[in-house]
Amino acid sequence: MLRWMCMLSVLSLSFVSNVSQADDWPQWMGPKRDAIWRESGIVESFSKNGLKPAWRVEIGGGYAGPAVADGKVFVMDYQKDSGNVVFNPGVADKLTGKERVLCLDGKTGKQLWEHAYDCPYEISYGNGPRCTPTVDGDRVYTLGAEGNLFCLNVSDGSVVWSKSFTDDYNAEVPYWGYSSHPLVHGDSLVCLVGGEGSVAVAFDKKTGEEQWRTLSASGVGYAPPTLIEAGGTEQLLIWDADNINSVNPKNGELYWKIPLKPDYAMSIMAPQKSGNYLFASGIGNIGALMKLDSEKPAAEVVWRGDSQTGLYAANSTPFIQDGTIYGCDCRPGALRAVNLEDGKRLWETFKPTTGDRRAGHGTAFIVYHEPSDRFALFSETGDLVFAKLSPEKYEELSRVHIIDPTSNAFGRDVVWVHPAFANQSIYARNDKEIVCVSLTE
Repeated sequence: MLRWMCMLSVLSLSFVSNVSQADDWPQWMGPKRDAIWRESGIVESFSKNGLKPAWRVEIGGGYAGPAVADGKVFVMDYQKDSGNVVFNPGVADKLTGKERVLCLDGKTGKQLWEHAYDCPYEISYGNGPRCTPTVDGDRVYTLGAEGNLFCLNVSDGSVVWSKSFTDDYNAEVPYWGYSSHPLVHGDSLVCLVGGEGSVAVAFDKKTGEEQWRTLSASGVGYAPPTLIEAGGTEQLLIWDADNINSVNPKNGELYWKIPLKPDYAMSIMAPQKSGNYLFASGIGNIGALMKLDSEKPAAEVVWRGDSQTGLYAANSTPFIQDGTIYGCDCRPGALRAVNLEDGKRLWETFKPTTGDRRAGHGTAFIVYHEPSDRFALFSETGDLVFAKLSPEKYEELSRVHIIDPTSNAFGRDVVWVHPAFANQSIYARNDKEIVCVSLTE
């Protein structure tokens, strides 16, 4: 009897361990870049007294979200020496200072190493870097706002190889800085670079040697390179300032392209695939649903949105579920639900974005928590919101304040940084600090 009780105890502990297994968030939008949080053992609702951070660490400015891998947190910031950030979309800030890559202990926040380099800025909203670090095994890849790409050793931050997009490719820095998160695919690191014939470039991830380059455009845009599979073929989507392009990830060969040109070259969101459909949109009521060919690499437009249909994403990438697009529309600043097949608007709300009012580029970063079938929305107000989203309505389940907004946009305080969900915690940063808050049930 005692032996059976011991065995049941072991099995019970094993079951609990498996159910509550922690996970990493090693790059932008999570392990698979699909904005799905797969950890279980997460709290159902938040206490009215709020949540106390497990740790908080002072850092500098930036819109670059943290990456979490193998017990370490990687984040970029900017240490300004001179100049002022005026938070004006019509003005390029002129600053001097250093960009930094910080590696912190995931449990304590203790700094393990830093990599810093001089980096003058001449970009609008010059708070700091935009791109989340991409961790791949024993290396981490970082891209700064002025086009400085580094491959660093995870263990100590030493430089393995580096590139300057402006020096090496004669690329023009985007007006709002480089924002396209680097993508590791096989032996390649794919980046949006710019310059003639080099909108997209694949580097050998170990050596930095160029493998291929492809495409020319009026601007490189801000959207991350995105992998999909359609027509029995792996395709790499590159959305520059003019077109959505599908290329062969092995050599950069163009499969197809469809014109999609947002205002101000603001191609930002990662194009989202759902079944045989592909959706992308940007500022200026520019958006389209495309149907992917099921037999070969090809696509055709199903519908293009207008002022009465669709949604037009900016800071955050929409999420598609069961035939409905959920995303933040940059003009009113509301979270909106839209029918995928025809672009019909179903509902909108400001609760998880600005809180209560219409405001340009109102933002919530949308993550689906798979085990609980609910969404984790990180608001520009610094709140974490658990909610149910359906074609019928927005249903808020619980809310807690995580971090204060310290940036400014159109006269209001905001935090425009995608958080990381790992180790049953949320890791969030603003322009003054990064915090880790446990979400364990």
